[in-house]
Amino acid sequence: MHVITRKTLREFWLKHPDAQEPLEAWYRLTKKAKWANLTQTRADFPHADPYGKCTIFNIGGNKYRLVTSIHYNRQRVYIVSVLTHKEYDKEKWKNACNC
Repeated sequence: MHVITRKTLREFWLKHPDAQEPLEAWYRLTKKAKWANLTQTRADFPHADPYGKCTIFNIGGNKYRLVTSIHYNRQRVYIVSVLTHKEYDKEKWKNACNC
């Protein structure tokens, strides 16, 4: 999978240093993946959840949320946002998922 863009992950972990290790681990695994659907994604990340056109990942023991848009046909994962649990609970990210 081609992750667009790692810069967004980096910007987040500069503000939240404890997110760096789990975000880098997510990135490394995702970059090597060749997912064709959510079932395959969940084989690597069992708690990946669909929401509208997005897939949400729990990061750092559920402390953070990574909102993505996965285009399986093009093997691309777009980072929509990386959020603290408090930011995620405000649900502003839902607009980006076409829900």
